[in-house]
Amino acid sequence: MAFFITQEPPFRFRQGTRPLLISMPHVGTHVPPALAARFTGEARHVPDTDWHLEQLYDFADELGASVLVATHSRYVIDLNRPPDGASLYPGQSVTGLCPVDTFDDTPVYADAKDLPGEEEIAQRRDAIWKPYHAKLAEELARIKAAHGVAALWDAHSIRSVLPRFFEGKLPDLNLGTADGASCDPALAQTLLNIAKSATGYTGVLNGRFKGGHITRHHGNPAGGVHAVQLEMTQSSYMQEALPFDYLPEVAAGVKPHVRRMLEAVLAFVEGPAP
Repeated sequence: MAFFITQEPPFRFRQGTRPLLISMPHVGTHVPPALAARFTGEARHVPDTDWHLEQLYDFADELGASVLVATHSRYVIDLNRPPDGASLYPGQSVTGLCPVDTFDDTPVYADAKDLPGEEEIAQRRDAIWKPYHAKLAEELARIKAAHGVAALWDAHSIRSVLPRFFEGKLPDLNLGTADGASCDPALAQTLLNIAKSATGYTGVLNGRFKGGHITRHHGNPAGGVHAVQLEMTQSSYMQEALPFDYLPEVAAGVKPHVRRMLEAVLAFVEGPAP
C-alpha cells in the first residue's frame, strides 16, 4: 500500500557557468493534497518555510551560479536532515526528518493516528530526499570536474525570534561551516568580515546554526569542495507573520551584503585572474 504519492517534481534546477552551487532546501511549499488533509489548519500555511529566497537571491544567474531549489515543504520531508533523522544538535530542541511539530512546538498533524510511520517516511525519502541530494552531489561533481574546485552555498532563513531554538533575537547573518570542517577557514573569515561590516546587521560564524546535513555532508575543503550555510533572519527582508510578504524596500538593505559574500566565495575558489 502506498502511503505517500506526489505529482510534483522534487526540485527545480538551473545550471550555471561558474564554480558555485546555491542550494535552497527549505523554500518549497508544496504539500500533496492527501497529506495536507491530515495537517492542522496552522500547518497547512507551512509557516516554517524559508520564504522568498529565490527573490532575495535573484542575482544568482547574473553571478553564473547553479541553483537547486526544493519544491516540497519541509513538513513533507526536511532535506537538510540526515536520511536516518539523527539529530544535528544533540541536546537541543530540533525538528525531525519528517516533522511532527512546528517551530512553535504545535502539532503538524490534526490527529496522532495520522503521524507518518517508517514505511511512509521511506517513501517520502525515496520520492524527494534522495533525488534532491543526488542532484546536489551530481552538480558538485560536474562543477569540480569542470573547474577543479566547487563551492556550495546553502541558503536559509528563519524567524528572528523563536524561543524553542534560541534565546532573544537571532543575529541577522548566521554563517555555518560545521565548526570549520566544511570550508577553508580563510574563506570563512572573509565571509564573517563582510557580515560584521554590514551596517545595521549583526553577524556570527558557527553560532547557534553551524550548518545542517547538506553543509556537513558535502563540504570537503581538502577535496576542493567548500560548503557554507547562511541562515538569515526573515526580518531582514520580509514579514515574519502571515501573509509572509516579501518587503522589497527592506530586502534592498541586506541583499548587497549577501551578494558580496557570494562574490567573495567565487573570488576565493576561482583564484586570481591569470
